[in-house]
Amino acid sequence: MTNKNNFPDELSSSMTGGRLRRYAKVTSAMGGLAARLAGEKYLGIKIDREQHASDLRAALGGLKGPLMKVAQILSTIPDAIPREYVNELSHLQANAPSMGWLFVKRRMKAELGENWLTNFKDFDKQASAAASLGQVHFAESKEGEKLACKLQYPDMGSAVQADLKQLKLIFSLYEKYDSAISTKDIHEELSDRLKEELDYSHEIRNLKLYRLMLSNQSEITLPEPVEDLSTSRLLTMTRVHGIKIMDFINDNSEMKIRNQVAMNMFKAWYIPFYKFGIIHGDPHLGNYTIRHDGGVNLMDFGCIRIFRPDFVTGVIELYKALRDGNEEQAVNAYKRWGFENPSKELISVLNIWANFIYQPLLEDKVRLINPSESGQYGRETAEKVHEELKKIGGVKPPREFVLMDRAAVGLGSVFMHLKAEVNWYRIFHDLVGDFSESTLSKKQQQALKKSGLDSY
Repeated sequence: MTNKNNFPDELSSSMTGGRLRRYAKVTSAMGGLAARLAGEKYLGIKIDREQHASDLRAALGGLKGPLMKVAQILSTIPDAIPREYVNELSHLQANAPSMGWLFVKRRMKAELGENWLTNFKDFDKQASAAASLGQVHFAESKEGEKLACKLQYPDMGSAVQADLKQLKLIFSLYEKYDSAISTKDIHEELSDRLKEELDYSHEIRNLKLYRLMLSNQSEITLPEPVEDLSTSRLLTMTRVHGIKIMDFINDNSEMKIRNQVAMNMFKAWYIPFYKFGIIHGDPHLGNYTIRHDGGVNLMDFGCIRIFRPDFVTGVIELYKALRDGNEEQAVNAYKRWGFENPSKELISVLNIWANFIYQPLLEDKVRLINPSESGQYGRETAEKVHEELKKIGGVKPPREFVLMDRAAVGLGSVFMHLKAEVNWYRIFHDLVGDFSESTLSKKQQQALKKSGLDSY
């Protein structure tokens, strides 16, 4: 017998049982954390957060599913969760053990039918990469074209729902001992983006959108979807060739090419944002590779954020407010972002973070993205902001802020690794010099319609 996913019942029940046992471990770890935090808060009993964070990481590391992906995203959003937990969660690896060949054959049969293998001249039995939602197999079409097939693990819909409940518990525990940041909108944003990632037909539309937006950028390569070999749970694309960013950094000491990589990554993320109001929300190291000439290959398009044109105007308006010291303009910019009735005290605190993020764009000179010797991009500033937020009663960040901040921090970290020395001011002004909200709105609607996302 088979279940709704076309897998043998014994296989499905075995997987479900294993997942339930792993969730039990996580829930136990969470319960322990809740008890310890309550003891610390109400009884003055100090806990060893570092040790407990290590225990929690061990529990989370046993899950092959979306909670691992969420943890990675949270680890780069300043103060979304306590620092001790960030330090541990940031070590969670995306490369989980892959499904075996027998299992892969069953999954491919479920997606492409009984004779699925006849669609390929060659199909690698061993996965080239295994991540939180699925794994990738290299293949070759009958015409000899090199392909990459991303195959989703079974029953990921229920896994996402279960993981998001665990995430909600993490957030509720956090707010019990620290109310500096309200996590409700953060949870909702991550929930919606994760659910979108489950639908590979949606990712194909995202890929088409990015191919359209970056069509004039020869320094940025994107795969081409192969739709007749794709489903909502299988995404087949042409294969792009490059090396991992950290391998590139280790193999290239020449600053000229490092700087070129940094500029190309800046363009890959911010041309779509400032020209179309769209951003790639997950600059995870596994989502791109580097070409031998310093060009960038983008490969994963599951986590895409489409912004209101008004929000993008707010981003540029805040830049001008910081440049000119215009407090009234800053207030208006934050309102455009979605901060409700921001007080003078809140604006002052938000500007601490904004000045850090915008600083490289405010100086017309070649410079490092962050001259600090700190190992984590923005950590010192984030801690200062966090303390100030607690003093004024906390803040509820708007949903749109989550992935915008994620992109800025994630790219900043890469630029720090590259030790890139670039005139960020010039790159930024080249992008926004002719900015018009009405033009962006028109281009956004046209691009979404052409790529099949007009009903987004």
